Amino acid sequence: MRLSLSRGNVAPSVKAQGRAAVQDRFGNLIIPNQHDAYAGRVNDLGQDLELRLVRYFTVVAAHQHFGRAAADLHVAQPALSRQIQRLEKHLGARLLDRTPQGTRLTPAGQTFLPRGQALLQAARQAELAVREQAETERIAIGYVEDLVITAAVRELRRRYPDAEIATRHLSCRDVGALSDKRVDALIARAPLPLADDDVSTTPLYEEPRMLVVPRGHPLADRASVTAEELAGEEAAPCAFETADWTSYRILGAGVPPIASYEDKLELVASGEAIAVLPVGDRRSSLRPGLVTVPIKGAPSSQVVLVSRKGNPNPMIRNLRLAAKAVLTGPKA
Repeated sequence: MRLSLSRGNVAPSVKAQGRAAVQDRFGNLIIPNQHDAYAGRVNDLGQDLELRLVRYFTVVAAHQHFGRAAADLHVAQPALSRQIQRLEKHLGARLLDRTPQGTRLTPAGQTFLPRGQALLQAARQAELAVREQAETERIAIGYVEDLVITAAVRELRRRYPDAEIATRHLSCRDVGALSDKRVDALIARAPLPLADDDVSTTPLYEEPRMLVVPRGHPLADRASVTAEELAGEEAAPCAFETADWTSYRILGAGVPPIASYEDKLELVASGEAIAVLPVGDRRSSLRPGLVTVPIKGAPSSQVVLVSRKGNPNPMIRNLRLAAKAVLTGPKA
């Protein structure tokens, strides 16, 4: 096989063993692997693999469903699909097949998944190693669901203008970000699925609870209800076991475990369940078909700041002081 190279060391294409081939800008011959969906479209060796795309793929693989993965990642489903297609084009192989139930890994996806997970873990360990050696004051603050921590972050930056302060919004299922050191501190509602021996907890403020029901429900026109009136309602299974009231309680017979907050509200709006929420969570007010009723006699919902025990980062103490100074609970 003879190749004719131009002065710029670029030849548009050649034939190699029955497959279209291209040359990079150095004149190196690139012959793509045979693949029905991506033949001739592999990476040209001039682009690096994006960790963000790898993370998106691992989340889709974990959920086996684009919709649930998009909700977990806080991105639109069409945008997530396009990013997965970018990754597949980069690798030159299809990683996921859509099924009526969701998605499943292709053989190429099964091969790439453990390597992608190892790549993300290696990147995280490299980040942690550098952060531990850095002399600059820095902190990563996680916060969960609807909580607004802007006042605490602003106050911390006012007190320490040279510090590097980052925030990360987390879903309620991602509180493990504290344990695996993606965040240094976490502001969330108690109780949390974290062992007391592993974390230090600082209470910040408490919130009363409210009942959320659909319009037309027998309790919708009440000025208030009591915890005793709700005692006979069957509670939907929680994502983790706890002896205390969870932050969000879904009440109704035969209600299955539900991960998505939006799906919980949909159950309530459709009349299949009722919900008990902290009064500080105003997301239910965005749905016109829902009504909130104060609850008397229910234990308060507590917002806390937690950090890993033994973490020497001085910015954690600084955050604790700033948060206690400016974060207060909403009025019922």
